[in-house]
Amino acid sequence: MTILEDHTDHGNCHGRQRGIALVLALVATLALSVLGLSLLLTTSAETLIAAHYRTSTEVVHAADAALERVLSEVAAVPDWTALLTSPDDIVSGVAASFGGSTLTPTLADGRTVDLVRATNLLNCPQVFPPPATPCTAAQMDHVGGERLWGANNPRWRLFARGPLSAVTPGSGVGAPYHVAVWIADDPAETDGDPSRDGTDQTNPGTGMIQLHAEAFGPVGAHRSVEATIARSGGGARIVSWRLIR
Repeated sequence: MTILEDHTDHGNCHGRQRGIALVLALVATLALSVLGLSLLLTTSAETLIAAHYRTSTEVVHAADAALERVLSEVAAVPDWTALLTSPDDIVSGVAASFGGSTLTPTLADGRTVDLVRATNLLNCPQVFPPPATPCTAAQMDHVGGERLWGANNPRWRLFARGPLSAVTPGSGVGAPYHVAVWIADDPAETDGDPSRDGTDQTNPGTGMIQLHAEAFGPVGAHRSVEATIARSGGGARIVSWRLIR
């Protein structure tokens, strides 16, 4: 009778099985780690998107709040020509209630805003980078982009600037935004003199001026709004308003 012997190495078999199990466990762990990291990144991205959306919305409201505040103040000025002229090329002769003292405010994140260059960017945008000194008359008369009226191009003058908290005192609203508002004659006027509001009732821009407001916030947040306003009874009304992209 022949006796068959089993030469199977049970120890090696069990070892191979344990090795395969270990590899599968490592693969499963890696897959779960990748999935967890993906979920974490997705959550972080959504949080950042929501934060940026909130900031972009707030900064528009900040600019609009500053514009509305200035609107109520200039409505009480009997002669709007006084808003368009002053001996200084930056600061208007009629002071706003929230007028700040510095033309280079520092924001909460440490960035500095140069309101002189911001003014020049409005008055001669074709010159880049914006000059540190006021634009020349020839530069402001340049026809191009949104400045299509030559000698009637708006001459933007900084009227008010300061933290948003100064615009809405006592409300607890403001930080960390800084706002600035500029005033200019309505370019629809055809008198060739953007330093005064027209008096000829046949002139289409008589009794109308423009307001341009900008708000600056954290992480580069910056938006602008612009409105054309007109005399209305004893006050003023908004004729047109736009968000500048």
